[in-house]
Amino acid sequence: MFKRILVTGGAGFIGSHMVDLLLERGYQVRVFDNLEPQVHGEAAGIPDYLAREAEFVRGDVRDRAALMKALDGCDAVIHDAAMVGVGQSQYQVMRYADANVGGTANLLDILVTEKTSVQRLLVASSMSLYGEGMYRRPSDGAALFPQLRPDAQLAKRDFEMRDPVSGEVLEAAPTPEEKPLHCTSVYALTKKDQEEYALLVGRAHKIPVIACRYFNVYGPRQSLSNPYTGVAAIFSSRIKNGKAPLIYEDGKQSRDFINVRDLVEAKLFLLENPAANHAAYNLCTGKSTSVADIARHLARLMNHPELEPEIPMSYRSGDIRHCIGDPSKVASLGWKARINVEDGLRELVKWSESVEAVDAVDKAHRELVAFGLVKE
Repeated sequence: MFKRILVTGGAGFIGSHMVDLLLERGYQVRVFDNLEPQVHGEAAGIPDYLAREAEFVRGDVRDRAALMKALDGCDAVIHDAAMVGVGQSQYQVMRYADANVGGTANLLDILVTEKTSVQRLLVASSMSLYGEGMYRRPSDGAALFPQLRPDAQLAKRDFEMRDPVSGEVLEAAPTPEEKPLHCTSVYALTKKDQEEYALLVGRAHKIPVIACRYFNVYGPRQSLSNPYTGVAAIFSSRIKNGKAPLIYEDGKQSRDFINVRDLVEAKLFLLENPAANHAAYNLCTGKSTSVADIARHLARLMNHPELEPEIPMSYRSGDIRHCIGDPSKVASLGWKARINVEDGLRELVKWSESVEAVDAVDKAHRELVAFGLVKE
């Protein structure tokens, strides 16, 4: 179907695994990446883990000339380039909007105004655009789509999602793609914009587009020195440096953790499937794991079971309580996740043993407090 595929952000955590799988399946691959210092370090060169069989082009998705050159001769694009980090996005608004929305708009503008050979576009979206996940009311089983918990409730350290009328604690339920979207961070809004721009432009110009809503992705190559990446990597960095993982709220908030190898297999499955065009898909497992359980699993696997999570009961502005994905839409096409959390974390820990980890969590926490985004 395709011969050469461009992967923007292909030197990053998810992108590099995507590159590996594409090469394994016989595709020619071109990587376009600016080697963002926050991810790769200040003196970043091409990371050692990036497959040398892939053609590498250094550049920024906001640079029209560079991106046009990278697109030359490519049949499909997997657009993973983005600034990532919910908390940081709240006080670096221009940086996130420019990179995520501006970069995607630049790519789409090229696809509709220039002569390219691109036949399909897969864009990285995020579960963050849901805000809170779907819930059910225990008393009658009614499905509810609540927004953020009131500040007055959080100030009492009452963290569970409650029915606004009866006050009963709601139960988290699998969140389908049809749930109303409610962005609670600048990062989430930029991902929503990326997705909607891509799907809208794709439909208007008959360019097949697929949006992949990533849930909580973890695995080898996730930066252990970026305090705004996923919690599994952040916790690993803390434990590796002999410090207890720092957790906001009470640690019982839950997420859907998907291994990066499962994620990229799902992406390629969708890219190769014409039935998937012009739609958004949850890439998730459908299984719930608490944030505190992830921290404890990692501490045990890293031989530091004594490093119990540090839970000061502080909370962050815009944080959600529970969001578990409903994988039935992609499952109806024939794909489902295979790797359980325990096995996936074991793989992450093994990789982390040979990787430097600069723990910057305390610095990031101070920044959030300074901007009034953490309530202690």
